[in-house]
Amino acid sequence: MRILGIDPGINLCGYGILEVNPVSDQVVVIEAGVIRVPRSSCIEKRLLNLHRDLEEIFKTLQPDCVGLEQLYSHTQRVQTAIIMGHARGVICLAAAQNDVPIHHFAATSIKKTLTGNGRAPKGQVQLSVARHLGLTEIPDPPDIADALAIALCHYYLNLRNQM
Repeated sequence: MRILGIDPGINLCGYGILEVNPVSDQVVVIEAGVIRVPRSSCIEKRLLNLHRDLEEIFKTLQPDCVGLEQLYSHTQRVQTAIIMGHARGVICLAAAQNDVPIHHFAATSIKKTLTGNGRAPKGQVQLSVARHLGLTEIPDPPDIADALAIALCHYYLNLRNQM
């Protein structure tokens, strides 16, 4: 079973794919990184570039499911939420085009599942992801750790007890 976690963004979009061995219940990182979209281009071109890179990830890594952070908005950051919504739309489109189901998770749920604290800071999430996956280095930039955290959250909340 391969789980693709995606931390949506239009400048940096973090992704991480975990493979779960149902016999040993072992979870390993297959690949993790960020999609960097040039800021100089218009929004339409940026979304197209994001889609092309996501298509490559779906074709190459062949995930069975996707974990995706839900959209949230603070009154001070409405513009950020709108842009994040564009990125989420492209991610949902790429998943649907590849017949891969998406599971949506609130940021607080992801943080609580991995750290025990729904308001954990990024550094704590990075450390927790490294610990859960037995990594020798902390995933950096934080977008990678967030993507791996989303994939782990899906594993812990939806798959672990079924295997």
